[in-house]
Amino acid sequence: MTASALEATENSQILPTDRSRALGRLKFADSGFRLMTVASALLVLALLLGVAVSLFIGAWPAFQHFGLDFFVSDAWSPPKERFGAAAAIYGTLVTSIIAMVIGVPVGLGIAVFLTELCPPILRRPIGIAIELLAGIPSIIYGIWGVYYLKPVMQAYIQPFIIATFGRIPGLGYLFAGPPLGYGVLTAGLVLAVMILPFVTAISRDVFDTVPVVLKEAAYGVGATTFEVVGNIVIPYTRVGVVGGVMLALGRALGETMAVTFVIGNATKISTSILAQGTTISAMIANQFADADPGLFTSSLLALGFILFIITFIVLALARWMLSALEVKAGR
Repeated sequence: MTASALEATENSQILPTDRSRALGRLKFADSGFRLMTVASALLVLALLLGVAVSLFIGAWPAFQHFGLDFFVSDAWSPPKERFGAAAAIYGTLVTSIIAMVIGVPVGLGIAVFLTELCPPILRRPIGIAIELLAGIPSIIYGIWGVYYLKPVMQAYIQPFIIATFGRIPGLGYLFAGPPLGYGVLTAGLVLAVMILPFVTAISRDVFDTVPVVLKEAAYGVGATTFEVVGNIVIPYTRVGVVGGVMLALGRALGETMAVTFVIGNATKISTSILAQGTTISAMIANQFADADPGLFTSSLLALGFILFIITFIVLALARWMLSALEVKAGR
């Protein structure tokens, strides 16, 4: 038997065994990887459920004692043990709406400028500057709001708003009151600056995914930049844009320290956006350290549970909207 024939015989005897061992190792590694990913996903669900259950257990005494009045009353008097979440819920929703009304159009405008109009030499510096806004701690935004934005609001912006819109029938109640500087509008402006990098960064990234050939074809038939953005870029990337907007909304709903600094922390509902108010996060941050065990602590935990539910509903609606848009785009 020649040497080559002998080597072939040995390989034929060893190769099946080595192959089975290699396949066994790969199968074991694949099964282990699958188990790790499943365990990680279940861990997230368990943590989420644990947070919800713990908040609900702590909040149950307040829900049991006040009933539905807890959701519709704006009374908040720890000495009298009278608590209501309406003022905090109202302030949370209104400040978030103001932030979205201001921040989303500006963020989308910046994203369009960076992807369609900005000179290449300025595109990277402006993009980095926008992204750096996301890394600034929220307390820094609060300090900026107190020492810089609040005086400007009190001296210039709020008096102008009162003089311009305060006398319009049907809208005057939204801009009533003295120019204090602090208030719901000021908090909304701070939140708008805070959500700006989220809207801008995500929108810019999804705008960059639009095929160049689509835009060139539109320009080739005489479309303007406005028409290209409105009819091609935004419709093509609407799923990603909606996702970025909802991410920004989640940030606005849960923001604490920056809002606490500038909203005024008044536990009353006012129809004027210039008046002082509060949010769920701000109320918890201000009062949890001094809360006595009992209804006071339970009411604060109830506020936390309500914020948890609001955030969950918003994210669920966002997921539903994204799914609907994906189905529509697929059709």
